[in-house]
Amino acid sequence: MYDDYRHGASPFGAFLLGGIVGAILGILFAPRPGKDTRDMLASRGLDYLDQAKGTYEDGRGRLVEVYSTARGTAADKAEELKGRVDETRDVLKERVDEASSNVRARVTEVGRDARTGVRTGASAAKHGIDVASEKAKDALGTIAEKAAPAQPEA
Repeated sequence: MYDDYRHGASPFGAFLLGGIVGAILGILFAPRPGKDTRDMLASRGLDYLDQAKGTYEDGRGRLVEVYSTARGTAADKAEELKGRVDETRDVLKERVDEASSNVRARVTEVGRDARTGVRTGASAAKHGIDVASEKAKDALGTIAEKAAPAQPEA
């Protein structure tokens, strides 16, 4: 029995097979005549066929309904998601524009400060060069005086 379960057999499958075999044997050994049995089987077969068709149509109708509902829901969700994406894109664009504007203003301000600093530095450097030039002239004048031979006083 354990080997049957390992090979895919189930108790329900065995029960179903036993029921089918029992029904076939019951029909074959029934006490009514063959024509009556065949008529009864044909009648029941048609009843089962009608039930199967009804079940099929019900299932098909439900499936179409579920499909339509799911399709509508998916379309609604897609529209909602598209709206959110558009909204997020707009917010992101605003923030990028704002940040760009802030950076541009800051760069302009830093540029002005840099130009002012360069002018101040250039002015200070020019003043330093002028002072150094005067000092160099004074030093050269002093050296020239000391290096000149002393002229006798007349």
